[in-house]
Amino acid sequence: MTVTLGEEITLLSLDDDTGTAKDRPAAGWAVAGGTLLELTLAGRVAATEGRLAVTDPTPTGDALLDGRLAALTEWTAQDDQAKVGDWLSKDQAKAFDAAVANLCARGVITEKKHRTLGIFVTRRYPEADGSVERELRHRLADVVLDGAEPDERTTGLIALLHASNLHAAAFPDVARKQVSPRMESIAEGQWAAEDVRRALKDMQAVLAAVMLCTTVATTVAVT
Repeated sequence: MTVTLGEEITLLSLDDDTGTAKDRPAAGWAVAGGTLLELTLAGRVAATEGRLAVTDPTPTGDALLDGRLAALTEWTAQDDQAKVGDWLSKDQAKAFDAAVANLCARGVITEKKHRTLGIFVTRRYPEADGSVERELRHRLADVVLDGAEPDERTTGLIALLHASNLHAAAFPDVARKQVSPRMESIAEGQWAAEDVRRALKDMQAVLAAVMLCTTVATTVAVT
């Protein structure tokens, strides 16, 4: 089964047993970035000097991507100065929920509802088909831990995970210091398509800034 970059990040962020999202805010930003990168790779979106443009509104045939493409097309039509960071900020919550819904529809995860005090409903999304995530984690381990050469999509996935500080989600049993240098090296690598490289760089910059602000805010709150 082929899943999108946004769905892959979503799978990594969901606990296999409880179905709850680990580091949900960071995952939301990364999923939005993954979906945008996927649309860039598909030739539907281009980023120039931090600004976004829909170059081809034709549906891709993937429900998740086409939903985000339609929303992005409507948004950029109202703002010809649309920026990558503004879109990620706008889409990060919706993109994560859309990815979860798509994974449920495809039978990769399942939705379970729990009502607390007869009022509050909590939704969890435990794994239904573990083969997709196992293949994904095996691919990441081959590249990051064993030094295999990544393909274009895996490079993008690793770059987004690194920029979003989702090292633990990708490698829960490995210390961050063991994977971070390799992930950073991959993220800084060269891409065949210059427009895709620019789009990824813009996304990395936005995600890194958001994660830094989040870390500072958390530190201040604790102290």
